[in-house]
Amino acid sequence: MKRLLPITLAGVLACLAATGAAAQDYPSRDVRMVVPWGAGGGTDGIVRKVSTIAEKELGGTIYVENIEGGISATGVMQAMSARPDGYTIASLTYDSVVTVPWQKLLPGYNLEKLALIARITSEADAIIASADASYGTFEELIAAAKEQPGEIQVAIQNLGSRTHLTMLRLEGMTGAKFDLIAYPGGAAPQKEALLSGEVDYAVTSLGDFASLLDAGDAKGIVEFSDAPNPAYKDVPIAKDAGVDLEMGSFIVLAAPAGTPDDVIAELEDAYKAAYDSGEFQNWVAKVGVTPSWLGSGEVTDWANQTQGDLFTLMQDLEKQGVLKQ
Repeated sequence: MKRLLPITLAGVLACLAATGAAAQDYPSRDVRMVVPWGAGGGTDGIVRKVSTIAEKELGGTIYVENIEGGISATGVMQAMSARPDGYTIASLTYDSVVTVPWQKLLPGYNLEKLALIARITSEADAIIASADASYGTFEELIAAAKEQPGEIQVAIQNLGSRTHLTMLRLEGMTGAKFDLIAYPGGAAPQKEALLSGEVDYAVTSLGDFASLLDAGDAKGIVEFSDAPNPAYKDVPIAKDAGVDLEMGSFIVLAAPAGTPDDVIAELEDAYKAAYDSGEFQNWVAKVGVTPSWLGSGEVTDWANQTQGDLFTLMQDLEKQGVLKQ
């Protein structure tokens, strides 16, 4: 037994040395960025853009892999279970931080299995109408939903998702009643539904629908924010219509827990440089996305606080019979 101790100690030291060397050489191969939503949606576009810029700073390729399912849980779980070496990272959204843990969708899903790198955006939800929708203003839409309760169809994302919660809160605050149609998979299927005429309204961020807004195929009729969107200043905010409702999503970058600190620092530095670049800032301004940076020293506390506050709100709605877990 006495002879095993030096061997074991030598093995530990060798592993530590290997980890240090790996961190110094990072990245020595391509980095996989998991986007837990479908290609073509808002999150996908933003993450692809910032990663393309970040890889120049990092000195290696960052490629995006879209892994859909479980309101983002399927893709995020892959990141949680990946080797913590910096070669698999992921993007998280509201549903990853709030909806999935709230609904307990996947056993073993726990944000403590991730090391959060940074928050890069904070996006308010909005109601977006098709170009030929019957009600072209927020006031007209609310009035019609009161006169015709349950008749006006609105595309949300998943049942229990952020967009669902936004509409439930809006109904509670205004007395309007909508027919909420779930389109799992993020903004991409909502776009298809609006373009095909399945629905005339959708709720998500203006940035998610930037291509349709810019083409004139859709228009924003209200945004649930505290200030007008810099890219879409003509879209009114709900507060100006007497509805004090603020709601929206965000994008957070993360790596598996246990990823070496210096690797996290390299990733954070690369993405911060990309975030600060004129290329990214000009691009997000054009697509109506609000850049909002929180680094690794702040983002975990912010995520925990956000999750706790929204859990409290959802528990209250559940007690009222408005929301089911």
